[in-house]
Amino acid sequence: MDRASGPGEGPAQDTLQSLNQRLRVQEEEMELVKAALAEALRLLRLQGSPTSLQGYGTLAPMRDSPAAPPGLPPTCSLSLVSRGTQTETEVEMEPSPEPPCLSNGPPASQGGSEEPSGTQSEGGGSSSSGAGSPGPPGILRPVQPPQRAETTRRNSSSSSSPSERPRQKLSRKAASSANLLLRSGSTESRGGKDPLSSPGGPGSRRSNYNLEGISVKMFLRGRPITMYIPSGIRSLEELPSGPPPETLSLDWVYGYRGRDSRSNLFVLRSGEVVYFIACVVVLYRPGGGPGGPGGGGQRHYRGHTDCVRCLAVHPDGVRVASGQTAGVDKDGKPLQPVVHIWDSETLLKLQEIGLGAFERGVGALAFSAADQGAFLCVVDDSNEHMLSVWDCSRGMKLAEIKSTNDSVLAVGFSPRDSSCIVTSGKSHVHFWNWSGGAGVPGNGTLARKQGVFGKYKKPKFIPCFVFLPDGDILTGDSEGNILTWGRSLSDARTPGRGGAKETYGIVAQAHAHEGSIFALCLRRDGTVLSGGGRDRRLVQWGPGLVALQEAEIPEHFGAVRAIAEGLGSELLVGTTKNALLRGDLAQGFSPVIQGHTDELWGLCTHPSQNRFLTCGHDRQLCLWDGEAHALAWSIDLKETGLCADFHPSGAVVAVGLNTGRWLVLDTETREIVSDVTDGNEQLSVVRYSPDGLYLAIGSHDNMIYIYSVSSDGAKSSRFGRCVGHSSFITHLDWSKDGNFIMSNSGDYEILYWDVAGGCKLLRNRYESRDREWATYTCVLGFHVYGVWPDGSDGTDINSLCRSHNERVVAVADDFCKVHLFQYPCARAKAPSRMYGGHGSHVTSVRFTHDDSYLVSLGGKDASIFQWRVLGAGGAGQPPATPSRTPSLSPASSLDV
Repeated sequence: MDRASGPGEGPAQDTLQSLNQRLRVQEEEMELVKAALAEALRLLRLQGSPTSLQGYGTLAPMRDSPAAPPGLPPTCSLSLVSRGTQTETEVEMEPSPEPPCLSNGPPASQGGSEEPSGTQSEGGGSSSSGAGSPGPPGILRPVQPPQRAETTRRNSSSSSSPSERPRQKLSRKAASSANLLLRSGSTESRGGKDPLSSPGGPGSRRSNYNLEGISVKMFLRGRPITMYIPSGIRSLEELPSGPPPETLSLDWVYGYRGRDSRSNLFVLRSGEVVYFIACVVVLYRPGGGPGGPGGGGQRHYRGHTDCVRCLAVHPDGVRVASGQTAGVDKDGKPLQPVVHIWDSETLLKLQEIGLGAFERGVGALAFSAADQGAFLCVVDDSNEHMLSVWDCSRGMKLAEIKSTNDSVLAVGFSPRDSSCIVTSGKSHVHFWNWSGGAGVPGNGTLARKQGVFGKYKKPKFIPCFVFLPDGDILTGDSEGNILTWGRSLSDARTPGRGGAKETYGIVAQAHAHEGSIFALCLRRDGTVLSGGGRDRRLVQWGPGLVALQEAEIPEHFGAVRAIAEGLGSELLVGTTKNALLRGDLAQGFSPVIQGHTDELWGLCTHPSQNRFLTCGHDRQLCLWDGEAHALAWSIDLKETGLCADFHPSGAVVAVGLNTGRWLVLDTETREIVSDVTDGNEQLSVVRYSPDGLYLAIGSHDNMIYIYSVSSDGAKSSRFGRCVGHSSFITHLDWSKDGNFIMSNSGDYEILYWDVAGGCKLLRNRYESRDREWATYTCVLGFHVYGVWPDGSDGTDINSLCRSHNERVVAVADDFCKVHLFQYPCARAKAPSRMYGGHGSHVTSVRFTHDDSYLVSLGGKDASIFQWRVLGAGGAGQPPATPSRTPSLSPASSLDV
């Protein structure tokens, strides 16, 4: 599972934490018992003056206890129930003016009275929040539904007079108090269930949801998490159910996979540029304009279930073959590598090649050219790098052979003869002779001939080659040389493999670049372009490998990875730093697509513009223009950036780094206006208060640092620290009034803090049930607990974000998916709309300021997806062209 960090608690720490938690629970129980006994004695003294009790219906609130939570009707009374060694507090809704009494057992059922619809709490333990737990293991719950104003008193007894009732119950409570002091740790005394281990133990992936009258309890890895229901919700049944009316449409993909892939850039007959990143093949029209599908912008083929590794374009310039790597689904089942052949005009899948035939992934692809692309050659990523030939129209394998144990980087058919196939890679160039076996599946044969280097030094790698019109072959190698290969007759002493009469040898050599040559491209005018790695040069070669013209790619774009010829003299260049450049040798090149090069985690959206900021392990901080679909600016942080947030004014942005250091930058000048360090562990979340007066910084040292901020956001000073979490901070949100914070931690705690009152921990979490939050990014809480999948281990959801209109919740999970839920999402196993495309764990999601777009980050695939929000809550309009493959059947009616 891909995460920045996990709970990581050792056995000793778990034991100590469990003992501390139990001690806190027992102390709170004793406080409750003392207060209850004192109140009962006071009522006994008042028994002689019944008039003084008229209208009395509540007990005095007790310290750090939810026994008398605010917001309950004044006619509620409290009874402490002791069942064995486990205590529970019950809030009873009663209109009776009689004084409340203490009971040692379940109340007797009366005729005409109704039992509450909620089920009894499983586990009985308090939340893992420790000090934040408001009471004993049992949870507050109403015995009668609040809306019933006139019901029979449930704990009344017809066999006792009013004057005897308090004395009887007081004597029973004395026995109950003794039981509290003799509390046993055996599971038998708890009805056969251990509060912490009964849902499945620490290693269990089982998740339980336990509904109570005023609380909901769920379990993650055996830990109980209690969430209190807001007072305005009378029943969970009245909450919305089903998926939201809003939907997502993939609007733009930022990035290009050039860092670690080849055969990744081509130009179609329509003029669109085709490349890939993550699981998406992008069709991009530079500059837009009429005269082709799309009319400008991007279109997307989204038929793959895992990362795409290579492409090939059919000789007709319309059909495309794309090969994907192997992967696993969310249940751990393997996803087999496969090749899709699809139509670039309709985005319809035409053929699926090799399902179950390849291992690990598809490394290289090539269509035949001499016979109008009737065949497809595939090399997989297995140890033997199996080479196979397929019939494109029928999807059948015609021949297969073990290629080599060394890596294979490129494959291609000769444009003059489809029976000749060339492969190159680590220290080899192989020439294959293929006989088709009259088109009978499996009857074809492949015979290999090794390229002979002779007097020339054998290079370590040969990453690329190209066929010349005269039949010769040019290869580019890791020594910076371009070698020309030709056929020659072999003598009797050195016969070719398979009894062949010909061999392939080097005809000429030219030193072209310093460092490796990553790309070769044959232009329409017969000249050849070569792209260098270390020197970043593009060189045009004429006949006889005479250099005609050259250009150098700027260093911050990286080395040349791929070259494609566009319309006229235009060239498209892909680089190793995941940029796509457009231009020519005379005028130079400018970027049209840019992206990150390493794992992404930090994301925040501008408070008033369609802009967003990203940062990650490549140490780059990037501001993106969501309207222009372009990079506005980028700076080098020198350290890994993990989180960020805009000041409400949008003038500055705070960025948290992996060293405990955090920066504040001016968004216009890009200057660092503040540089502060808190602790020496990584920061996981930074968040400004809604009024911009405070900045909260969550760290992996278990603390939240609070800073007061100047009106322009440029200056800050330490205000205080929130200390109380027992694990690293993962998420936090401010209340709408800017006075309180809700936070989550790595051990699934939900704590609340009074920042304005001095960064104090609110021990009574029940009191925060009605608080309104300016943002909702915490993954644990009553309003979002339904987003958790059944059987979750607590780390399956990386990020969550509520829309500004409070209609929907977007979720980023560990299984490459983005989900859209209704808000509030307070039903277990709530349905969602699910969207694929990322090839790695999705690390973050955020809505833009007007909810017209949703931005999601891929982790290791380094991709950024911009989704248009359509439907009731979004301002976007559906794209004019299809953005997904209509031929694919979704996994369910809610998958998109």
